[in-house]
Amino acid sequence: MTTLDQNNLGWIMETNDSASDVPEGWVECHLGSIIHVQNGYAFPSKDYRDEGVPLIRQTNLAGDKLILDKCVFIDPSYLKTKRDFILRKGDILIGMSGSLGKICTYDLDYPALQNQRTGKIVPYFEDALIKDYLYYFLQTTESDLQAKGKGLGVSNISAGDIESLSFRLAPLAEQKRIVKKVRELLGRVKAVRESLAKVAMILKRFRQAVLAAACSGRLTAAWREKNQTEDVPEGSELPPGWHWMPIKELLPPGGIFDGPFGSNLKTVDYTYNGVRVVRLENVGFLQFFHQKETYISQEKYKLLSKHTVGAGDIIFASFIDEEVRACVLPKLKTKAIAKADCFCLRPRQEVVNRHYLVLQLVSRESYEGLSGSVHGATRPRINTTQLRNLEVRVCPLAEQQEIVHRVESMFKLADAVKKRVAAAKVRSDKLTQAILAKAFRGELVPTEAELARREHRSYEPASDLLARIKSDKEINEISVKLHHKLDHKKRSKPR
Repeated sequence: MTTLDQNNLGWIMETNDSASDVPEGWVECHLGSIIHVQNGYAFPSKDYRDEGVPLIRQTNLAGDKLILDKCVFIDPSYLKTKRDFILRKGDILIGMSGSLGKICTYDLDYPALQNQRTGKIVPYFEDALIKDYLYYFLQTTESDLQAKGKGLGVSNISAGDIESLSFRLAPLAEQKRIVKKVRELLGRVKAVRESLAKVAMILKRFRQAVLAAACSGRLTAAWREKNQTEDVPEGSELPPGWHWMPIKELLPPGGIFDGPFGSNLKTVDYTYNGVRVVRLENVGFLQFFHQKETYISQEKYKLLSKHTVGAGDIIFASFIDEEVRACVLPKLKTKAIAKADCFCLRPRQEVVNRHYLVLQLVSRESYEGLSGSVHGATRPRINTTQLRNLEVRVCPLAEQQEIVHRVESMFKLADAVKKRVAAAKVRSDKLTQAILAKAFRGELVPTEAELARREHRSYEPASDLLARIKSDKEINEISVKLHHKLDHKKRSKPR
């Protein structure tokens, strides 16, 4: 086998920093020596329709897969007039605007069209460049391409930015082994991720089961037998000592209030510091989110001080969608008020434990009791009167405290598992990049040069592949020019 002569050195990128660690038999070059990037066509939005040929846009690229729920369609006649922009199964796509460097493969069984700023990777010589090898390499380039982004608003990259990337080409036989090994290892990583996703769902069901058991009295059934002697009334649906009570009977006068509405608090009143504003975005399912901090000035607070909330208050989100969102407010760094649609409840401590009450408020029974009372077409909500009339299950204070203690212990266990799952997910994400980095350092499988020595045979180095790709590219370019020239003469010939 031959190696490249001096005339070829100009199009091979050899630098002192990288040449020394290029695996034996490999060659380092610009990606543009291997492929070219075809930009899409700016199909007019007036031609978008609900059915027809899928138009693949930037919004459809999501890492390693296509997202088609936001897909628009275009008239099939474009398949004849814009043939250069037809996508077929197996085409590699890359984001060139906004979602810079996002890579995915077009995997549908029918053709689509390629919109502007959605790049298509077109190899010059597919036999010498396994597509999966190229695809895996491109998955390692996202951060490099993002660094090349230009533009004040939305970042953009050009075809030249992609083609200028440094690329390591392995011998063809080695490419095949690398692809096989990477596919095997990433399959294992995918299996781990799927298992982690299942754990997250199991944890969610665990919390729901604990909450259901706590709010129905099943969680403390053994505790009652040990600590109480009261008999269960015949036909009662509740445990002994339990009864239904409307929220209003658990509150003192003024024990529930809403935040300031309308012109009393506007967006222009917000400041970067001062008195904290508790907003709907801060209220989760038994959780307060400290992010999205909003403040008002001390002067504005004096006008709205009747809406002051503090540590231990129950904050209830008035919008009822898939679940009830309520939490006990933790201690904040500053004074705080509740914004409109954030109800504050201050229950009578001699009747109900606030941590117990919030469990009942977010229970499935409370959701079902409130969801039928919502109003509003776009954002279903309830008012304080409806919340005051909601009935919840109340048990003796001693049992309430025991329930809170048990739920907190079980949820703390679930939180610990959740943290471990999150850490494992981060490790799995890093593992993908580590596998790919190892692959393109030539460390994942034996090199073709090493195997050839072992087996006492010759092999084709990547430099020879690169020379053939260049030769085929030049022949193809000449052929295209001749075709255009003949086509031009044919069109200009008088009839």
